Amino acid sequence: MGAMTPTSTEPVLPSLDDPVVRAGSEVVGGPAGRRIRFVGNRWWSPVRVLVLLAVACFALGIVQKKPCYDGGWFAGSTQYSHACYSDMPHLYVNRGLADGKIPYFQETGDKDMKFLEYPVITGGVMAFAGTLARAAGDLTDGDLRDEQLWFVMINALIMMACAVVTVIAVKGTSGRRPWDAAMVACAPALALNGLINWDLVAVALTAVAMWSWARRNVVVAGVLIGLATAAKLYPVLLLAPLFLLCLRSGRLVAFAKTAAAALVSWLVVNLPVMLDFDGGLHIREGWKLFYTFSQDRPADYGSIWLIIQQRDGKTLEGLNTYVTLSLVLCCLAIAALVMFAPRRPRFAQVAFLIVAAFILTNKVYSPQYVLWLIPLVVLARPRWRDFLIWQACEVTYFLGVWMYIASFSGKGLSQNAYHVVILLHLLGTAYICLVVVRDILRPERDPVRADGSDDPSGGVLDRAPDVFVPGTIPVRAGF
Repeated sequence: MGAMTPTSTEPVLPSLDDPVVRAGSEVVGGPAGRRIRFVGNRWWSPVRVLVLLAVACFALGIVQKKPCYDGGWFAGSTQYSHACYSDMPHLYVNRGLADGKIPYFQETGDKDMKFLEYPVITGGVMAFAGTLARAAGDLTDGDLRDEQLWFVMINALIMMACAVVTVIAVKGTSGRRPWDAAMVACAPALALNGLINWDLVAVALTAVAMWSWARRNVVVAGVLIGLATAAKLYPVLLLAPLFLLCLRSGRLVAFAKTAAAALVSWLVVNLPVMLDFDGGLHIREGWKLFYTFSQDRPADYGSIWLIIQQRDGKTLEGLNTYVTLSLVLCCLAIAALVMFAPRRPRFAQVAFLIVAAFILTNKVYSPQYVLWLIPLVVLARPRWRDFLIWQACEVTYFLGVWMYIASFSGKGLSQNAYHVVILLHLLGTAYICLVVVRDILRPERDPVRADGSDDPSGGVLDRAPDVFVPGTIPVRAGF
């Protein structure tokens, strides 16, 4: 493989490694000196600093939603014009949580959505928070808004905990680069999108799964991937890069253990909800709604398909076929890259590419989907410049989508302007994809491998020799 032995086991200091941090460090006296690790208050370990950064960032996100706390979620277009929208207070009522309905087993009472349309672990978190909100809320005047606010605040604490877990897991996965996790902790999109929905549950489980894999705990990694998939569908995609990388390195036994553990853990949490024995064995309607809802969903906000549909002026026929074909082509290209790249790619790089392909080709892009990519971008391309460029695109999209929806009832963003915002989001993600592909084809450009490291996120793949001898992909100089 041509990997070099790392010259040091000391943590990589960002002010010495990253050009953006090095330039910013001039404000406080310049890059860290060689003795910086041995002086100062040892209480301020990387973990403690990162946790405080994550809590502070998420707290800012909670404050950013303040215009909606006094009724903005329920009157006029305040939740859109002030960009403080959240699914949480609405779903508390519309999915029967305020009435104590048991997700999947009981109908929501909403005429538009008969059952809860979320996977079981997410539904469990919602039900748990709903139970606490009903106990804490004040219904003396018959108004549910106090309960709804309690529901949001309880979920805010849960999501904050998930954000902290994600940051710690990224720190653990990054090897000698613990401070890369500061990008996750300080991500503007984490603050802005963390309270829209419950995606951080799956993000945290996925991040810990990658950390477990990096520590060579292949069964634990599989269990966590299965649980993450029971919270959101996208984590199952990580099994594809693991298979390809294990195939190239001859580590298929490790992959088989991970895949089997993922399947078993997914079944353990899903079967009790999935199977209905009333009147014979069959699949419960409330459980399968998540899967049928995704399949039947039309082109929606944030997708390239919405631009095509709105430009054409009519419903896009055969949308599922186009989406599937686009994703399959992307996956085939990624598979070819993994198998034929001059040097085996890092796990985090391929994991990012596969999830990014899913997002770029999907028929909807909800603003909180950016949370899926934040830890993967940091592990795949740990450079502040690229990360901030991408985050700027995502923050622009966050503001743009709410202003576009606000235009339905007043002033806001026009359809043409919204299409530009969508394209900016797509181009920002595509830019990171191109840089990661370049790093794969030219490993000397990869910040993680610059010091001789191989694959800190790779676990059993780290420094493993290839059993599949790849060809050489010609690379144009200067990319």
